[in-house]
Amino acid sequence: MRLLPSGGRPALAVVAIALTAAGLAGCSAKNTASDSGATTTTTTSAGAGTSPAACTPDQLHLYSPGKLTIATDSPAYAPWFKKNDPSNGAGYESAVAYAVAQQLGFSKDQVTWVKESFNNSYTPGPKKFDFDINQISITPERAKAVTFSHGYYTADQAVITLAKNKDKATTLAGLKSLKLGAETATTSLTAIRDDVQPSSQPLVFDTDDQAKQALLHGQIDGLVTDLPSAGYMSSEIKGSVVVGRFANKEPEEFGLLFQQGNPLVTCVNQAIDKLQSDGTLTQLQQQWLSGMENVPVLK
Repeated sequence: MRLLPSGGRPALAVVAIALTAAGLAGCSAKNTASDSGATTTTTTSAGAGTSPAACTPDQLHLYSPGKLTIATDSPAYAPWFKKNDPSNGAGYESAVAYAVAQQLGFSKDQVTWVKESFNNSYTPGPKKFDFDINQISITPERAKAVTFSHGYYTADQAVITLAKNKDKATTLAGLKSLKLGAETATTSLTAIRDDVQPSSQPLVFDTDDQAKQALLHGQIDGLVTDLPSAGYMSSEIKGSVVVGRFANKEPEEFGLLFQQGNPLVTCVNQAIDKLQSDGTLTQLQQQWLSGMENVPVLK
């Protein structure tokens, strides 16, 4: 899922550090892993076996020759992006995008950013980008229409409430009686329906900003989103608290999204695997997504 503008907006950062660490300054589902963000490789993409020699800019299948075109939503939320500017290398997803670009042989000025709404990104059909990075959870249903890379982040879903409702929202049983909300077509909404099974239907919002206002004005008692976004959103909602996270039966991973069958995914998977094995993803997670490790699991 995504959030509100941070000093300009969001959704992974300060370019000099992230670029050096990564070699270039560079609403959700469910998960059993703790939100340390450790990823597990999910094979949901096609085309394994491309040799590293073929993964150079002149050999890649690109939307625009010589350029890597990356899409995300607008506004681009923190902590995934900073100041509503994906191109500044600040925030976890911006840093990951540039780290992938560097692995593929692109310099920062060879990366072009375009806008693509979250809900439109996983619809069938041609795409006007090479890949989209926007906290898009890999799900079997979405994978029928698009191709996903290996996961670059494993996320938990979490619940934000106002402090006055905190005591009612610390268990799954307590959440059942509360009015909950989430962004439309997200795995956060799925988590409410499947894990909480509330007594009343959850409210559904087009954007996180709308959900935030609903919480502030008492239209909902609790808001569900991914854990890093929950931490950032709570910091912007006076008197709110992240009461807990869901212990999901299966890992929820965010993946880069491609037009279905795009062969570029093979080289991008090699890049993600390298960033995972050399510790870059872990380092970027610690830099941009830390601070929510002690949020308790809802039982």
